[in-house]
Amino acid sequence: MSPAAPIRRSVLVRVYLGLLGLLALTAISARLVAGPWSLPLGMAVAAAKLVRIFLFFIGLRTHRGMIRIFAAAGFFWLGIAWLLTFSDYLTRTWTF
Repeated sequence: MSPAAPIRRSVLVRVYLGLLGLLALTAISARLVAGPWSLPLGMAVAAAKLVRIFLFFIGLRTHRGMIRIFAAAGFFWLGIAWLLTFSDYLTRTWTF
């Protein structure tokens, strides 16, 4: 397997500035946005950050094959863990 070509510095700077912009959007939405759109907006921004970090800094954009399979398997198991945790949280009886 040959090593992946390095990512140009200008691309990394753009990705970093994009992440900073998403961070600013997160901070602004936490202060200003209220109501039912608060959670979907926060989740969408978090997903956009996750995609940028995984594609560029972890390198899933340039890797093929087993690396992507293991990344997908990790997300699958993370989803299972989240589902079980959330179902446990919803089914408990909370008494205060």
